Amino acid sequence: MSEEKKEQEAVENTEEELEQNINEAEAEAEAEAVENEFDLLQTELTELKDKYARVHADFDNIKKRLEREKYTAVEYSNEKFAKDMIPVMDALDGAMKSADGDADKAELFDKLKEGIELTHKSFLTQLEKHGVTLVAHDEPFDPNIHNAVQAIDSEDVESGQIVQTFQTGYKYKSRPLREAMVIVAN
Repeated sequence: MSEEKKEQEAVENTEEELEQNINEAEAEAEAEAVENEFDLLQTELTELKDKYARVHADFDNIKKRLEREKYTAVEYSNEKFAKDMIPVMDALDGAMKSADGDADKAELFDKLKEGIELTHKSFLTQLEKHGVTLVAHDEPFDPNIHNAVQAIDSEDVESGQIVQTFQTGYKYKSRPLREAMVIVAN
């Protein structure tokens, strides 16, 4: 029996070795699968980090470009207004040149007056083109756009109405630039 026992022990040992080898092979296969999955995840993480860095760099570049464009827009925002003022300056230059002529004083005065009126009209037209308007004088007193410097009794004008304007007021769109200085009826 001892041979049978030895054989049985050998078979059992072989089975145990075989089972152990199978377990080791399975463990190695599982470790290799985990390692492959780890490598894939590592590669995906590297790609995502690279993508994040590129997106972040793009965002920074866009932000810098928009900042430059905003600065340029603010820097040159009055360019159109300035261009529209050039004809007004030309009209004033023409008026000054006409004053140098050898015409008589009455004719010179009439020419200068006409030139100033045309320049004034041109200037108001350009201001209106850019949203600057005169504060109306023929409407009821409004403390948001009028500054009452005096109140007087008037038989011709109702109470709260503007009697006279000392200084013209101006608005930019709906915002007052300068209040009109007025006399108001009691």
